[in-house]
Amino acid sequence: MSDGAFEDVVARLRAAGCVFAEEEARLLLGQSGDSGDVAGMVERRVAGEPLEYILGWAEFMGRRFAVAPGVFVPRHRTELLVRLAVGFARSNKVVLDLCCGSGALGATVAAEVPAIELHAADVEPAAVDCARRNVPGEVYKGDLYAPLPPGLRGRVDVLIANVPYVPTGDVALMPPEARDHEPRVALDGGADGLDVLRRVVAEAPAWLAPGGHVLFEASERQAEAAAAEVRRAGLAASVEADGELGATVVVGLREH
Repeated sequence: MSDGAFEDVVARLRAAGCVFAEEEARLLLGQSGDSGDVAGMVERRVAGEPLEYILGWAEFMGRRFAVAPGVFVPRHRTELLVRLAVGFARSNKVVLDLCCGSGALGATVAAEVPAIELHAADVEPAAVDCARRNVPGEVYKGDLYAPLPPGLRGRVDVLIANVPYVPTGDVALMPPEARDHEPRVALDGGADGLDVLRRVVAEAPAWLAPGGHVLFEASERQAEAAAAEVRRAGLAASVEADGELGATVVVGLREH
């Protein structure tokens, strides 16, 4: 496509409020050499559809993972959660990715730590279909622990749970491409944002191996309340933060 056409796409994206219009234009133009396809993709983006849905993939920690409409798009800030999980994981040990969405988190841990036994689960059918394209392990459809094989109980060394933690009243304040396109179940954490977290943490001790960790994101203002839930479940709790990423992660440890 000519430089003029590229500039036209950039102008349309910029007018629609796309902050990284030039980068997005290059990605869209690189996805297809057909001008008709490009026009359709630009229309979708201008209408507010997430770029990742249009491309069919999202980049996370230097790798591309398949995504599709109706699937939660992995966020840059979640790198902290995965870095911590990689630090806890060991070869030949069990890693469980709950609320897995596309499966990018667990798949990244598997790529960084050789020979882990990876399991993932999500309640959304679209997410499960997508995760099965990305995850080098078993992917289950169902609500949190419900679909997991009983043989995993007491064997999980690292439990990643990227639970929804946006308070219900704040969902309407999210960017339109999230609130209008991503599944509500992947965003809405209940009145205080901690409803799903409480359920995950309450059952975590039964699934964790001795010395196992459960990790999840929270907002900075939720961190202490979330850590209190971890302690209430009988686990040791700590809070990790990365100011550059704007990320806060709560870690629970089954000590015995």
